[in-house]
Amino acid sequence: MKNIVTIISLLFFVQLGQTQRILIINGTAHIGNGEVVETAAIGISNGKILFVKNALTNAIQRKEWDTIIDAENQHVYPGFVAANSTLGLTEIDAVRATRDFNDVGELNPHVRAQVAFNVESRVIETVRSNGVMIAQASPRGGIISGSSAAMFLAGWNWEDATVLADDGIHVNWPASTQGGGWWAEPAPKSRNTNYQKEKQTIIDFFQLAKVYAESQKTIEDLRLEAMKACFQGSKRVYFHADGVQQLLDIIEFVEKFGLKYPVIVGGYEAHLLGKRLKDAKIPVMLNRVHSLPEREEDDVNLPYSLPSLLQKQGILFCIQNAGDMEAMNTRNLPFQAGTAMAYGLTEEEALQAISLNPCKIMGISDQFGSLEAGKSATLFISKGPALDMKSNQVTCLVFNGHIESAENFQYQLYQKYKRKYQGK
Repeated sequence: MKNIVTIISLLFFVQLGQTQRILIINGTAHIGNGEVVETAAIGISNGKILFVKNALTNAIQRKEWDTIIDAENQHVYPGFVAANSTLGLTEIDAVRATRDFNDVGELNPHVRAQVAFNVESRVIETVRSNGVMIAQASPRGGIISGSSAAMFLAGWNWEDATVLADDGIHVNWPASTQGGGWWAEPAPKSRNTNYQKEKQTIIDFFQLAKVYAESQKTIEDLRLEAMKACFQGSKRVYFHADGVQQLLDIIEFVEKFGLKYPVIVGGYEAHLLGKRLKDAKIPVMLNRVHSLPEREEDDVNLPYSLPSLLQKQGILFCIQNAGDMEAMNTRNLPFQAGTAMAYGLTEEEALQAISLNPCKIMGISDQFGSLEAGKSATLFISKGPALDMKSNQVTCLVFNGHIESAENFQYQLYQKYKRKYQGK
């Protein structure tokens, strides 16, 4: 008789290497592309999804599976993706020695976040517990910060955790305005008089890099070598920018240099240029939804509504979590999507904004982001809807077909001291 295992006993099978063929049955499968399969059967073999189908209308031969997980009354989701994140690159924000995302220098396209990624971060444990399973480890600082990488939130080392190395370089576009005040003490912004000069610095470097990429070089330059793939169409360029003037200049910049895969990171005013961005085929990694409006005249709920505004205009976008204490706060990524759902997105559109959409933007959607046959079996099971803080209770994580515990040290400490003060 085949085992119908409980979630707690799954680790036993991992140790024995007996999870080559896994069947998840009776759960509600949220595919990630807008589809939902009730009472689903999900077959997994050698790290890949074999099928996702209705268990009631399709015959399932249980004897063919090594491990069967009964997910009745639970929900199955593709692993959530934290785009533009310092997760794995920082441990304690207040301790400089644990912050490995900001290097010295202004023009650092050759700096690689991939090799700095710490798979043993205790922060990662807490984030995985809410269903976030892949992170785009991204550098910060300077004009060109370096190259990001898509990483599993599991593995023995950074090589083992790598999903896609050096997926793109990150450019911090200069602000066209300066000054202003926060929402409680508003003050008008003024024009940044150094904007053109700062923009020209980026133009000059890209011109140099393009000439280098097209030349028959005899001397290798690490900085310019890291830029080559951007002009060859195999590497993305992530432009961090928010304002209308910045976005217009970036669209012109992209056309000038023939960049094939540009991406806007931030995009606070992207909804004002919907048609231009759509025509230019530039996707947007939206700022943290749980934010305050940037200007006094903005609607108080504008940050909550931005995903819906871009969805209505047909712009490819995802939700990211950059901001204060972003590594630890990445655990709230599903609930940011839930807030966007409350302000105009459907549940499946909100889910897509943190699963399939970021994978499309990063170029890994052929293997990740949705529960489709042939893709990596990177998914999780939750007792309730995962975009709701009250019902997001992850019971099982599956990374590339390998079952991992959903517990973290915070939960273990809770259980420890709960027993202590109960006198047990």
